[in-house]
Amino acid sequence: MTMPYYASAEQVMRDRSEYARKGISRGRSVAVLTYADGVLFIAENPSTTLHKVGEIYDRIGFAAVGRYSEFESLRVAGVRLADVRGYSYNRRDVTGRVIANAYAQTLGAIFTEQMKPYEVELCVAEVGERPEQDQLYRLTFDGSVVDEPDFVVMGGQADAVTGHLREHFHSGMGLSDALAVGVRALSAVSPVTAGAGNGTQSRLTGAQLEVAVLDRRRPKRAFRRITGSALRTLLGDEATPDATDDAPATAAHAPSVSEPGTPAGLGDPANPDTAGGSAPTED
Repeated sequence: MTMPYYASAEQVMRDRSEYARKGISRGRSVAVLTYADGVLFIAENPSTTLHKVGEIYDRIGFAAVGRYSEFESLRVAGVRLADVRGYSYNRRDVTGRVIANAYAQTLGAIFTEQMKPYEVELCVAEVGERPEQDQLYRLTFDGSVVDEPDFVVMGGQADAVTGHLREHFHSGMGLSDALAVGVRALSAVSPVTAGAGNGTQSRLTGAQLEVAVLDRRRPKRAFRRITGSALRTLLGDEATPDATDDAPATAAHAPSVSEPGTPAGLGDPANPDTAGGSAPTED
């Protein structure tokens, strides 16, 4: 008679944690920073259709790293939860804390009850009416949730990016300054810029980045993607004649055309915008 394989509960949890961490570390980093007018999302992502960053509700955004199929299902579940709660009660009852708590319960149950944990790490961000009311919630694969101040870095070489941001980030920066700091931090560890000393690029370009904001100045839906010439202008990749400090920000927040996957019933129907779409495959 053969004896069944035995492993202690502690060993099983350690193995699951190591498995999930390895999967997350293979992805490229995402940085979420606060700035003077809201919250800024920056991801190294050359895809124009597969997104790491999206919208959950009026003033709540979502960023993730890890396995696409897993964090995309979580994003969709968060949109549905927010939509139902806002419809059943009041739109003000949909908060980042509520969404983060729901994600924490789901991830915790998967980690303890299923054989394979989710290889994901999430950030739920909520922009407030004032800078001190901004909230950044970081959620790990085991359901742990932390309320982070100022910025969150996930995936890839997160420790190195975090160290760079600690040195150069300061509260109250404008959009262009915060974007420059975040892009420099991601570029410092990106494999794309690893050969900068051999004459190749030393900084990620707009075509290699996915950028979005939660802008507190917007009365309803705060989420906006920054793409194309608006992003290149903010990064300084192209010159804009007679540009002022306010011109890039104005162009960056121009309404965009709805994409497939936009949840119904969010925001003003007369003002279409993307609401996250699909999420990117990590590599």
